[in-house]
Amino acid sequence: MRLQTLGLIALLALGLLAALLGAAAPRAADAQQSKTVPRIGVLWANAPTVASPLAEAFRQGLRELGYVEGQHIALEERWAEDRLDRLPALAAELVQRNVDLIVTGATVPIQAVQHATKTIPIIMAMSNDPVESGFVASLARPGGNITGLSLVSPEVSEKRLELLKEVIPTISRVAVLWNAANPSHPLLLRETEAAARVLRVQLQALEARGPAEFDRAFLAMTREHVGALVVLPDTMFRAQQRRLVDLAAQSRLPTMYWSRELADAGGLMSYGANIPAMFRRAATFVDKVLKGAKPADLPVEQPMKFEFIINLKTAQALGLTIPPTLLFQADEVLR
Repeated sequence: MRLQTLGLIALLALGLLAALLGAAAPRAADAQQSKTVPRIGVLWANAPTVASPLAEAFRQGLRELGYVEGQHIALEERWAEDRLDRLPALAAELVQRNVDLIVTGATVPIQAVQHATKTIPIIMAMSNDPVESGFVASLARPGGNITGLSLVSPEVSEKRLELLKEVIPTISRVAVLWNAANPSHPLLLRETEAAARVLRVQLQALEARGPAEFDRAFLAMTREHVGALVVLPDTMFRAQQRRLVDLAAQSRLPTMYWSRELADAGGLMSYGANIPAMFRRAATFVDKVLKGAKPADLPVEQPMKFEFIINLKTAQALGLTIPPTLLFQADEVLR
């Protein structure tokens, strides 16, 4: 009887051991599989409330290429929550995590990642001018560990002023809001100044390094009796888009922005590349790098099309009549 009891206990122990081993096997397999899944670091300068449409556009691009998150790739996202001073630490954190590549957009975040690594591939979802900013040697042959998409196009600055002048033919003074802390803004400002000379418009450059300087800049616009405003593309301006649009409305300033998101928020007009489409396109660079391509050999792409958006409700609030020819040119009229 005692032997039978001992035998039963031994059988139960063996069964328990087998169950434990069986349960551990899938976990070990999962751990092994997770090591083989490429990890993509994504650095966002803004808060999720601002950048979530871009994040979804990037994910959509990956899905269109057949990548299933959690199965074929893993995303490691870091959000600076509109605090640009956090970007270097977040970029360093992604490098320490030994991700396979890093995706980011806009000059300051790209600069932070560039300083954090010279070996991990970096994909720019958008950059004002990667050559001027020192991210790549040239658009055709980047030459380092960075490639992606660029917003650069000298004709855009002139086109924005042209469109403003069509809405207000008598305009003679235009303000341009820029951020001296943005490494790409000196070039964009020079391009805008050159466009102003061609169109015989006097340009007043007003600097805002942070939201605390917005009120001073708009007071200067009112004092100088400018007739319109151009806002240069900037991460901080994007985070503060609601306030910028409100200040322009309070100052009764017809304003041209760089992205349709600001026209959607109540800005008069925007002319520029479709930013979500660029983040969706960035997924193709991820795909190429994961398949073995080197960023140094992947030419930087430029937008083939620029969107012109008019907010008709804002025009009416400003007492402006948009010429029918301009309405016809617009890719979309918000009513």
